[in-house]
Amino acid sequence: MRTSVEGSWKVLFVMTICAFTNVLAQIRYSVPEELKKGSVIGNIAHDLGLDVKRMRTGRARIVSEENGEYTELNTDKGTLVVKERIDREQLCAEITPCSFTFEIILDNPMELHHITVEILDVNDHAPTFLKDEMNLEISESATTGARFLLGSADDPDVGVNALQKYILSSNDFFIVNQHARPGGLKYVEMVLQKPLDREQHPRLAFTLTAVDGGTPQRSGNVKIEVTVLDVNDNAPVFNQTVYRATIAENSPRGTYITTVKASDADSETNGLVSYSLANIKSTIVDIFKLDEKTGVVTLSGMVDYEKTRQFEFDIEAKDQGGLGDSAKVTVELIDVNDNAPTISVMSFSNPVNENVSLGTTIAVFSIRDLDAGDNGLVICTVNPHITFKLQSSLRNYYTLATDAVLDRESVAEYNITITATDSGSPGLSNKVILNLKLSNVNDNPPRFLKNVYTTNVIENNSPGLSIFTLSAHDADSNQNARISYFLEDKTVAGSPVASYVSVNADSGVVYAVRSFDYEQMKNVRISVRAQDGGSPRLSTNVILDIIIQDQNDNAPQVLYPVQTGGSLVAEIVPRSADVGYLVTKVVAVDVDSGQNAWLSYKLQKATDRALFEVGPQNGEIRTVRQVTDKDAVKQKLTVVVEDNGQPSRSAVVYINVAVADSFPEVLSEFNFTHEKQYNDNLTFYLVLALAAVSFLFITCLLVIISVKIYRWRQSRICYQSSLPVIPYYPPGYADTGVTGTLPHMYNYDVCMTTDSRKSTCKYSTLSGQNVLVVDPSFTETTHFWKSSGCNKGWSAVCGPEQRQRHSGSEGEDRPRGAL
Repeated sequence: MRTSVEGSWKVLFVMTICAFTNVLAQIRYSVPEELKKGSVIGNIAHDLGLDVKRMRTGRARIVSEENGEYTELNTDKGTLVVKERIDREQLCAEITPCSFTFEIILDNPMELHHITVEILDVNDHAPTFLKDEMNLEISESATTGARFLLGSADDPDVGVNALQKYILSSNDFFIVNQHARPGGLKYVEMVLQKPLDREQHPRLAFTLTAVDGGTPQRSGNVKIEVTVLDVNDNAPVFNQTVYRATIAENSPRGTYITTVKASDADSETNGLVSYSLANIKSTIVDIFKLDEKTGVVTLSGMVDYEKTRQFEFDIEAKDQGGLGDSAKVTVELIDVNDNAPTISVMSFSNPVNENVSLGTTIAVFSIRDLDAGDNGLVICTVNPHITFKLQSSLRNYYTLATDAVLDRESVAEYNITITATDSGSPGLSNKVILNLKLSNVNDNPPRFLKNVYTTNVIENNSPGLSIFTLSAHDADSNQNARISYFLEDKTVAGSPVASYVSVNADSGVVYAVRSFDYEQMKNVRISVRAQDGGSPRLSTNVILDIIIQDQNDNAPQVLYPVQTGGSLVAEIVPRSADVGYLVTKVVAVDVDSGQNAWLSYKLQKATDRALFEVGPQNGEIRTVRQVTDKDAVKQKLTVVVEDNGQPSRSAVVYINVAVADSFPEVLSEFNFTHEKQYNDNLTFYLVLALAAVSFLFITCLLVIISVKIYRWRQSRICYQSSLPVIPYYPPGYADTGVTGTLPHMYNYDVCMTTDSRKSTCKYSTLSGQNVLVVDPSFTETTHFWKSSGCNKGWSAVCGPEQRQRHSGSEGEDRPRGAL
C-alpha cells in the first residue's frame, strides 16, 4: 500500500517570491511521508533555474534551524533527496497541512532560496481505542433511545486516512450514532433500540469497529460488554454543556482549571455521580487530572503555547445505575514571553579584504521567535558606532553590509554584536558576536621618519665600515610589510654611487665601499629606495647625506721660503736694523680644515736665539733687539710649523740669515769671490758668440732647449716638495681663506733663469725685504742691487755687464746680498 502511495505523489512548484542578496526564490514541494532514504524530492537545480556546475562551485548547502535532518542536497545531480525517514505524525501530530522549511544558500555570488516541503499523509496507522474492552452497566429500566457514550478511537492520520466511521456488530438492542466535535474529533454513542430484560439477557457482548478511509482501509476494534442492572430511571445531568477555562502556558503542576458539576434526581446510591474523562487522547491523561468525586480539573503536566494553543476533552458523569451525561471542557492557553529570539547565521564571510567596496555583504542571518503576538515581534540591531549596517528585504532575514570604508591599518578586526530583542514584557533578547578580521591589502608604502638623514664619517675610514642604518616602517602586514632597501643608481663626482657606498637590502645598513678623503670630497649624497614585498610593490625614497669629517692626515706645507736640496736662501739683515725689523715671513698652508689647519710657528733652533723671534700666528721673523757688530754674519734659523690637530703634524723650515752691511762681508762669510764669478761669466759669453757664428742653425735648437730647461728648473725650484700634494699659488697669490693660515695679503713674485751664467736676472720680492739666494754650484759672485722694476724690495743675480752698469750709477746703494 505504501509503495503505491509513494509512486503516486507529485512535486508541486511555486513561483519565486522575491529577490534577496542576489536571488531569493521560494519553492514548495509535496511529498508523502515514510519515503525511503535517498528518495528524490525534487530536481532543485532545474526548479531554481541553476546549472549543476553552479551548485558545486557555489557550495550549495542547506541551512535550517530545525528539521534539517530530513533532507539533504545532492549537488552532483542537483536534486533534493530524503535523508532520514519522515513520519508526518511525529513531525506535526494533528497539524495540517504538515510542512517544514529550510534555506538553500550559494556563494560567489551569494544566493538564498527558501524551500518548503509539505508532508502528505499516508495511511500508516489504524484507528485504536484507549482500551481493549469496555464494560457498561445499564439498567433494565433504560428507555428506548437512551444513549451511552462509547468514546472515540484515536487515528494519528489526517484527512481521508483518518477515522471515518464506527460499526457496531449485529445485535437486537443497540445501534451506534456517530458525532463530530468542532475540532474534527469523531466519537460514537450507543443508542438503545429495544428495552432490556435483565431476566432474559443479563449480559450482552458486542464489538465496536473504527474504520478509516485510507487505501487500503485500516480498522480497530474494542469489545463492549453490557451488564444489565436493576432499575435506575434518572441519569445524571451537567449544569452546562461546555466548560471553558484559560491558563497561562508554563503554569505549574496542580494549577486549578475548572470544576464540572452533574446532578442526578435519583436518591441514595442511584444518585451518586462519578466523573471520568471520556473521548480523550493519551496525551490528555498526562496533562490534566480529574477528581472522580468532586469534578475538579487540575493541571498535572506541562503545557506549551508554542506546541498546542488549545485543549478539548469530554467529561462523563455516571450514576450507580450506569446512566450518564457528558460535557465538553475547553482549555485555552495564554502565551507567555518565555522564548528569547534566536539568531541563526547562515553565511559569514571572514576574513574580508580591507578594500571591499561600500555595501558589500558580510553576513546573512535569520531571526526567529516562537512566541506569538508582541512576544514574537523582534527588533534586530547592531552595536552603534561601527562601520556596518543591517538590511532586511524579507521578514526575519537580515544582511550585514559595510557602511564605510574599511582600513586594516586603523582597525584590524571588528567584534560585531547583533542583538535581537522581542516586544514582550519583560522583553527577552539574544545576541551573537561576529569576529570579523580584515585581510591586508598592500595600500601603504614604506615610510621613513624623515625625508633627509644626515650622518658623519671620519675620513680614511676602513672599507666596509657601517655608516648608518636606515629604517622604514610599513603599516601593512606579512609580505606587504617586508621591506627591502635599494641604492638608487646615480653618480657622485662622476663615479657610480655604488663605488662609494652599499646598502644591505634586508637590514638597511649603509656600508662604505671605499676609504673617503676629505681633501677630495666633503660630502656624499645618496638616495635609498625602501620597497615592500606586496603586489604591486610600493616604495619610498629617502636622502642620506654623508658628511665626511676631516682628520689630521696632512702636515703643513711650506710655500716660502722655498726649501731646495741644492740652493741656499739667505735673508740679509743690515747691522743698522732696528728692533722689530722684518727679516722674512714663513708662509705655510695645511690642506686639512678646521683646527687641523690652524697653524702655529715657533723658533726651534737659532744661532742666536736672543736676536730673532717668530710670530706664533703669522710666521713673521723679526729682530728682538738691536743688531750689533758683535753679531755673527751667518745666522741659521730652524722654524717649526705645527698644526692644531690631534695628533698634531709639523714641518721644519731652515733659513739662512746674513747680518752684514756689505756684500764682500757676506761673500767672505759664505766663501765666494766676485772675480771668479765675473771671469766665468765673461768666458761663457765669448764661447756663446763663437758658437753662434759657427753653428747658426743650432741656435734655434739651443734656444728651445734653454726654454725647456728653464721651465724645468723653475718648476724644480719653486714647486719641489717632499709632500705628495703641493698646491700651486700663482704670482700675486692672496690667501683670504677661513683657515687662517694666511691672515693678510702678501705678494710674492719669483723670476729666475735656468742658469746663473745667463744675462737675464733672477729676482724675488717679499714685502720690500732683502733676499740672498746662494747656490753652492756657482763659481761667480753676483751682487744684488735694488731694481726699479720690483715693488719696494728686490734680490737679483746679474752678469758682469749688469754689475758694471749699475756700479756707476747706483754704486752707493746699500748692497742687499751676495752670491
